[in-house]
Amino acid sequence: MQPIRDFKPEQFGLSRRQMLQNMGAGFGSVALADMLAPSANAATSPLMPRAPHFAPKAKRIIQLFMPGGPSQVDTFDHKPLIAENAGQRPDLVNRKSLRNTKNGLMPSPFGFKQYGKDGMWISDLFQKTASHVDDLCFIHSMHTDIPEHAGAILMMNLGHLQPIRPSMGSWLVYGLGSDNQNLPGFVSMSPRAQARGKMANYGNAFLPGAYSGCYVNIQQMHPDRIMADLKNNYLPRLAQREQADLLTQLNRIDLARQESDSQLESSIEAMEMAFRMQFAVPEAFDVSTETQNTLDLYGETEYAKGCLLARRLVERGVRMVQLSLSIDGYDIAWDTGHGDIAGGHKRLADACDQGISALLTDLKQRGMFEDTLVIWGGEFGRAPTSEGQKGRDHDHYGFTVWMAGGGVKPGLRYGATDEFGLTAVENRVHVHDYHATLLHLMGLDHERLTYRYSGRDFRLTDVHGDVVHDVIA
Repeated sequence: MQPIRDFKPEQFGLSRRQMLQNMGAGFGSVALADMLAPSANAATSPLMPRAPHFAPKAKRIIQLFMPGGPSQVDTFDHKPLIAENAGQRPDLVNRKSLRNTKNGLMPSPFGFKQYGKDGMWISDLFQKTASHVDDLCFIHSMHTDIPEHAGAILMMNLGHLQPIRPSMGSWLVYGLGSDNQNLPGFVSMSPRAQARGKMANYGNAFLPGAYSGCYVNIQQMHPDRIMADLKNNYLPRLAQREQADLLTQLNRIDLARQESDSQLESSIEAMEMAFRMQFAVPEAFDVSTETQNTLDLYGETEYAKGCLLARRLVERGVRMVQLSLSIDGYDIAWDTGHGDIAGGHKRLADACDQGISALLTDLKQRGMFEDTLVIWGGEFGRAPTSEGQKGRDHDHYGFTVWMAGGGVKPGLRYGATDEFGLTAVENRVHVHDYHATLLHLMGLDHERLTYRYSGRDFRLTDVHGDVVHDVIA
């Protein structure tokens, strides 16, 4: 390709006279470019892969995030005693602070069947995912701090109730780097709507800007439009590289003079990543290169296409992909459970069941399942009692998540809620414990993965968290 000096002013949309007028005062920058330090490209990238604290079980994470609170007693936590005691208000329920204190137990509108070699009970909502039950590791005893969506979503993704901490994906990239320098280390995706809290769920907060996640709206699947403002229609790659290097060097001179400016530092990293992404992103998101068998395996739903993209991204070295489910632009999709568990949960499960099953199958076929950790779950669950005639209210006392691949024990049910599915009572697992376990599977000690900010050391699990070794293979 031609260097920038060989191009004529007319190619930039300027006349020769305009070019001289605009640049006459800046000829000194030509000499300055030769005097500056070598290309910023030569510097060590903050995304370069780093050694874990110990041998990892997994190399990457795909988070299948279900914002809005999917009901555990209608999906993966079978509680037949609810139907036997329908309409009643047992003492176990009365002891908990639920907003609809007068309502009794409501049976699930969905059937449950047994799957796998151990006959695990799974709702008819997830029949395709259920075919993988022998590979899934369920935690039925999850609990969190608050029954409110915004705070609980942040707790699940940041380990904190307020948007002032780095996201889990940012911590992972900070600790391990990325295996592809031309793509972000952490990508957050959703069809149409980001989960409540938006950028906080994938942001870097006080970590350096290079560790921030990058959001992708997968509604538009055209690879040239999947991320806006990446393509330069006027300059070839070599000319862009020369301009980007000069701009980076000037910014770093300014950064050195200021000694510390996190916003400028983030901007430098963002511009460098944007330059590299414009060539890597279209290829990574071009699913037309997949075989027809693979496309048929995933199906046509937007979430299924996101699952396929998640596989393509981790296959290309992205450290973590967060894929949130949204329907019709609703940022807490599973919250339709308030008014209509039967209709709302059925629609949402239909939107994601085939894609999830296909992802697990595809990872196995490609030899990636053993070192890819797939996690599924929302920010909390739903109460076994009714809200109105057909809905369920929030339940943060006990809910279900599951993991697969990446060094977890397959076919395991860990922990338990009470006989009605309201409260975690056996082997309770807090979100901090969950995060400590995920980091451990990635080869990171959650107590050692720290960052000093504002005079103290911070970590994903704050001052809490115990690794749940019983779920690790």
